[in-house]
Amino acid sequence: MSTAKLKIAGAWSGILEADLNEWTIPFLKQQILTKIDNNCSSSSSNNNNNGSINLICAGKVLKDDDDGTHQKKLVEFGVKNNSKILVTRVSPDHGKELVAEEEKTNRLQRLKAAATSLATRHADGSLPLEDFNLELENQSGEKVQLGSENDQRALMMGLMFHGKAKQLVKKKMYEDAVEVLAMGEESFSLCDSKVVELIDNVPILQIDMVWCYFMLKDISKLSVAGKRLEDARKGIERSHGKESTRLRLLHGNSHPELALHLRLELLEAIVAYHSGNIEKAKISLNSARSRYLQLQVPDEALSMLMGMGYGQKAAKRALRMNRQDVERAVNFLIEEKAKKQQKLEDDIRRRNEIMEQKKFGVTPLKKAVDLQKLKELVSYGFEKELAAESLRRNENETQRALDDLTNPETNSDIQLFIESKKKKRLRQAADATIERLTSLGFPRDSVVAAVRAYGTEELALNHLLEQNQTNANQELTAPVADNVTAPVADNVGSSSGVGEGSSSAANETTQNGDLSGFEEMQRDVEMEDELTEDLQSEDAFSDYDMELTRESEAIDEYLALVSV
Repeated sequence: MSTAKLKIAGAWSGILEADLNEWTIPFLKQQILTKIDNNCSSSSSNNNNNGSINLICAGKVLKDDDDGTHQKKLVEFGVKNNSKILVTRVSPDHGKELVAEEEKTNRLQRLKAAATSLATRHADGSLPLEDFNLELENQSGEKVQLGSENDQRALMMGLMFHGKAKQLVKKKMYEDAVEVLAMGEESFSLCDSKVVELIDNVPILQIDMVWCYFMLKDISKLSVAGKRLEDARKGIERSHGKESTRLRLLHGNSHPELALHLRLELLEAIVAYHSGNIEKAKISLNSARSRYLQLQVPDEALSMLMGMGYGQKAAKRALRMNRQDVERAVNFLIEEKAKKQQKLEDDIRRRNEIMEQKKFGVTPLKKAVDLQKLKELVSYGFEKELAAESLRRNENETQRALDDLTNPETNSDIQLFIESKKKKRLRQAADATIERLTSLGFPRDSVVAAVRAYGTEELALNHLLEQNQTNANQELTAPVADNVTAPVADNVGSSSGVGEGSSSAANETTQNGDLSGFEEMQRDVEMEDELTEDLQSEDAFSDYDMELTRESEAIDEYLALVSV
């Protein structure tokens, strides 16, 4: 019997002697499983266990290919003497995946619907239902307007999906991340290509996609991922400038891109290896290793920054992005702190602006009152509420709003409307107070009288409590009657009668620009919160800040493979 030597690496490493003309793929898996677990006898490593590993040779997965009449031998798969075979573990539990598939599909549909709703509302100038605005920013934190409204919407959706996918990657949920990244890729594709070329989000998404393929050990996709990485490299150079000059200028000569380029080169090496291009894999691996060594943070420098009061994670990030230069790292940290403080102040200011806009209602096309145009009209001497109502009626067209304000007839009409709206709000507030106090068990007639007499909920409640105490004292001094039961409050907790009135009022005020009904539009709040929470947890350097532990392991693993 003639035997051949097979070089095995991965889940088990070593040399295996095999008869290429006799051995089949299941038999080879059986031999390797025996090596992996010496406590497991050959007889127990049956075909059911063979599915727990994959064999990759020359970039191709070696499948069993049993047609029922003939099992192919190793030689028929192109396996030769000294062939290199990579062994990877796969999950044996596919049943749970099938059971969860429908749930995952539904969740993805909800995610897409929520992202579409959010992007539509925040890209077209509609009044936000939340207390924040989704706005596109450059890496300096400045607000930017890229392309048309459709482009803005597509970019927002792409960024939301990418942000969600990055959170899934952190949780090691790579399959789910791939699905969400695909939705992000689709969203970005709807944007004008000239706009997309200005940003690095799309090439980073491509790198993240291939990284997920690698973490899933999906060799079938890794072997064709070269095009994605090629596009990613071109996109990064286009947006960052040659040798990252544009990015460096934007960030005060720091080097945030080093870790990203390390991951890109590592993935290029892995794809080259599985495509059979060993020389290219060696070059890329050595380059990635060189970058990895550059990014190693000296203990002395880290200790120095931590001694200044900076946290370990922030200090390590600053040193990595500034080539271990302590002075530049400190300046970087100071600038980042100032930017975060400025962003916090901007967010608070914008939140207050949104709350103010909500008081003014929405235009006939559901847009918010433009505060800049409102400021302009107020500077002419018009009362703010009056000017806001005029802008609301005229879809924020300054000249038309000004015409209405200077016309005595329309000006008087606007004033009457504002007074009517104020009275309606007071009436609705009083009705709400009555309902809340009635739900506490007080008789409705007493509640209505108290609210009308005292105005505020607090004063009315104090009066009702005093009245109850007085009644209780009177009952203690009164003769005791047989079969006395506790008094039952009329309509306790009920909103019958009021509900219908509120509904009709809501319809009326929606037509007049109030938010009733508009805020109750159908939304998936849970999914929207997930998407916006993911975005709010990121900063300008999130895409470049990587721990690099898995990258280091992969570099060593594949350097060993190309050196065999």
